[in-house]
Amino acid sequence: MKDLLSIVSHFHLSDAVREITPLGSGLINDTYKVITQTGNPDYVLQRINHTIFQDVDMLQNNIASVTRHIRKKLEERGESDIDRKVLRFLPAENGKTYWFDGENYWRVMVFIPRAKTYETVNPEYSGYAGQAFGNFQAMLADIPDRLGETIPDFHNMEFRLKQLRDAVSTDIAGRVKDVQYYLDEIERRAEEMCKAERLYREGKLPKRVCHCDTKVNNMMFDEDGSVLCVIDLDTVMPSFIFSDYGDFLRSAANTGLEDDKNLDNVNFDMEIFKAFTKGYLGAAKSFLLPIEIENLPYAAALFPYMQCVRFLADYINGDTYYKTQYPGHNLIRTKAQFKLLQSVEEHTPQMQTFIDECMK
Repeated sequence: MKDLLSIVSHFHLSDAVREITPLGSGLINDTYKVITQTGNPDYVLQRINHTIFQDVDMLQNNIASVTRHIRKKLEERGESDIDRKVLRFLPAENGKTYWFDGENYWRVMVFIPRAKTYETVNPEYSGYAGQAFGNFQAMLADIPDRLGETIPDFHNMEFRLKQLRDAVSTDIAGRVKDVQYYLDEIERRAEEMCKAERLYREGKLPKRVCHCDTKVNNMMFDEDGSVLCVIDLDTVMPSFIFSDYGDFLRSAANTGLEDDKNLDNVNFDMEIFKAFTKGYLGAAKSFLLPIEIENLPYAAALFPYMQCVRFLADYINGDTYYKTQYPGHNLIRTKAQFKLLQSVEEHTPQMQTFIDECMK
């Protein structure tokens, strides 16, 4: 705790520290709760993973712009209890919202009291998620600041396909011969799946400020069950709205596991789709363009396709990126994501009908 106290001492806390304890089980950053003498307020200390987020100054500037703009919107609406509805980061003695100790980058935010997160993925919480992330995008639709890409080309389908094709051309692990069926199926869909980038170059599709990591547990709920705010803002950056819409459905609407060995378990859950879509469009349709709305079924297919491409590229490269638990794990993941993609494609007419109904 002594080292952590030293880190915290560089930030402008309003009270003395009583205790620092581990908080949560995040996979990216190390997180601690800073308990003060009065508890009014407590704080959250995080070590930023700068292996993933290499430009920490850009990362924190993005977050500052986003939280400042959301706070302004909440004030204009006359919202109460604003400090529980948007994250607030403390300045360090260097004037920035992070501190570099010579090895690691650290930040401190105000702890939101009487709030909780959920891991539950069902229609009810999917509806909350759709509303929360749609509202998040809506509040940021007119943000004046230009944000940077904290992870360049994160959801760029053309870039992900290039990675796969490069892997195939080198075939460093000698595995291409075993996966030709999936390579052919991916290439057959490649032109359609890259249409977002083409539409953007043609000036028809905008990039907006998106969360880019839309999961149920990235929302804070009040004690009464209402959504307080969206959290985990590290991946907030310019992207197509498809990122927030499609990525949520890829994980939440999968009836099986991401790496399910039994492909009969893997299908696209239309009840989750309907709940999320209804919540999302209810909050976001005021600013969405027709081209964005009409391509929501494409977004639902894009993300299992993209993840299929990424898992397959890693398998061909000899499993160098994703952690694997057994030989062939990335190939199992590839097959499960491809099965999910096929199920999404089968449900596309139903999705289009439901979206049309929501827009009436």
